[in-house]
Amino acid sequence: MVKVVNHFHAFVILPADLPHMIVHYGYENLEINDPVVTLGIFDGVHIGHKVLIERLVSRAQGIGGESVIITFDPHPKSVLSENNKHLFFLTTLEEKKTVLEEMGVDHLIIVPFDHDLSNKEACQFIEEVLIRKIGTKYLMAGFNNRFGKKGDGDFSVIRKCAESFGIVVEQVEGLKSDLGIVSSSLVREELLAGNLDNANFLLGYSYFLSGTVSPGKMIGREIGFPTANIVPESEHKLVPGDGVYACKVIIDGSVYKGMLSIGTNPTFNSDTRTIEVNIFDFEKEIYNHKIKVIFVKRLRDMKKFIGISDLKAQLEEDKSAALIFLSTK
Repeated sequence: MVKVVNHFHAFVILPADLPHMIVHYGYENLEINDPVVTLGIFDGVHIGHKVLIERLVSRAQGIGGESVIITFDPHPKSVLSENNKHLFFLTTLEEKKTVLEEMGVDHLIIVPFDHDLSNKEACQFIEEVLIRKIGTKYLMAGFNNRFGKKGDGDFSVIRKCAESFGIVVEQVEGLKSDLGIVSSSLVREELLAGNLDNANFLLGYSYFLSGTVSPGKMIGREIGFPTANIVPESEHKLVPGDGVYACKVIIDGSVYKGMLSIGTNPTFNSDTRTIEVNIFDFEKEIYNHKIKVIFVKRLRDMKKFIGISDLKAQLEEDKSAALIFLSTK
């Protein structure tokens, strides 16, 4: 089991009737009361991010101000990278919006990222955006926060420049686990390696993937385990490592239990990687429906079976194992 080595303990207790987070596209004509600001990508909004965000919300409440998160869309790497084919992220922008609102953030400012913005020096961005457009009173930075041209704006640069404009600056240290400092890249590594328990611990929730059901080869139906073939909503959404997983499935607001396979179906000599979910006790036609799968437990590696009977026997074992894990979640 992964353990957190250190943790910030002064968590804010949020009221049950949270106001809706206000989402701004760009930073023109903003009206924010004593903004307490942080900025970053927040991919995955993992437990390390949550320490920072909870501190942000708490600080804003403490000074009678409002909490503000600035993020960028599209992802800077997708703009600056010469090859986007291998860029994968834990959360889409819409998914991040949902998680941040649940955390009680007052304002989310989505800044369009382009090459012109990437060429702004950190101090230029602080003056032009944080001061003139937002009126920042308090700036909170993560342990590895960098921004500005070529990422040259590390914390020392950020603090020196921000304080010269009268902004109070605070840095929140990284959250340590026995896997290392919690970060989005660490979560991605664990997911790709098939270490779902580690990844879910670092996220603070079970990883999920949304997509559309498309027609497959119907092999599962022929052997008594019909599957829904999922095409992810975003081509850059990270798909966990190959294997068989116990999962929960959300369709049209209803939650079902199931098991999901990721891989090339070696028993049938396929070379196409697919994401297929067998939904237990479910017989509806759902082609072209939106579907969300929540990864609860990795059951096993993908295997090549000698024949159909061996495969069916293994699938029965997988279903039994999945039901055990899902009954406790």
